[in-house]
Amino acid sequence: MTDAVKVLIVDDHAMFRRGVHAELGAADTVDVIGEAEDVDTAVAAIAADRPDVVLLDVHLPGGGGVEVMRRAPGPLFLALSVSDAAEDVIGTIRGGARGYVTKTITGAELVAAIHRVATGDAVFSPRLAGFVLDAFAGAIDVSAVDEDLDRLTEREREVMRLIARGYSYKEVAKELFISIKTVETHMSSVLRKLQLSSRHELTRWANDRRLL
Repeated sequence: MTDAVKVLIVDDHAMFRRGVHAELGAADTVDVIGEAEDVDTAVAAIAADRPDVVLLDVHLPGGGGVEVMRRAPGPLFLALSVSDAAEDVIGTIRGGARGYVTKTITGAELVAAIHRVATGDAVFSPRLAGFVLDAFAGAIDVSAVDEDLDRLTEREREVMRLIARGYSYKEVAKELFISIKTVETHMSSVLRKLQLSSRHELTRWANDRRLL
């Protein structure tokens, strides 16, 4: 491609958006034309700016990334999320995304992923590609609704997955751009809603549901 790929960043964390903007701004082949923080601002920005590729967080105020794709079809969508849970990956791909990468990706890798999506390729972080293959092979029942998981808010799910993987409260706070106190509050709510008593039980619960 001879022209720079026009990119819109959609994420509800301002600090993360600024970080991604700075990383992509260093690449001559990518032109960040705007940012959005929720479903409504994303839909408006897509209509106004007509980006080539939208970097889309899965969990957004107003309905989530899938709602953005439903309301604003047209550009190519690349999910960029802290979540690598099977149901998020598969649901987002079914919603119309051309790829899904996690926020552990480097700046250079993200630029490469954007260009691959812009030229028609599907892009996944290595572990996530397996979820998609399993889903289409019938190994994951993506239509099943887990009543326990459904009790949690989107933010509680994010905290739950990171804690279950062994992250400290401080590491979770840094990853999600929230305070340690907020992490503690969400963790208490998660354990109460799931009727669990420890991180060990939470890890086993999450592993049984293929959330890790």
